[in-house]
Amino acid sequence: MDWKLELIVVPVSDVDRAKAFYETSAGFTLDVDHQAGTFRVVQLTPPGSACSIALMPNPAAGSLQGLHLVVADLPAARARLIEGRVDVSEPFHFGSEGQTDGMHPTRDDYGTFASFSDPDGNTWMLQDVPSRS
Repeated sequence: MDWKLELIVVPVSDVDRAKAFYETSAGFTLDVDHQAGTFRVVQLTPPGSACSIALMPNPAAGSLQGLHLVVADLPAARARLIEGRVDVSEPFHFGSEGQTDGMHPTRDDYGTFASFSDPDGNTWMLQDVPSRS
């Protein structure tokens, strides 16, 4: 039996603001925006992902930390976020001296990262896996 993680709830303070960030700035695809009475479901999916996010108003907005988005081309993914006006970090990797600026010297899978946050402070990491291209 397969167990597939297909939805992660992201706690936000303002669903419309978060929807605009993820759809317009980060380039996620809007799957659902449905209201039934006071309950609203907003679900978006990162490009090419089998796992989506659901934006839910929550007093713990900004408490989700370190979600990883695996990409085949970190510089291209980073450029897309910058184009959407997302404040994304410079690439970094971990070496013998700890966290080091720049791409991994041999561009090993899972070796290079960049980070960004949504408007509430939920944090995301881009993780470079060039073998997936």
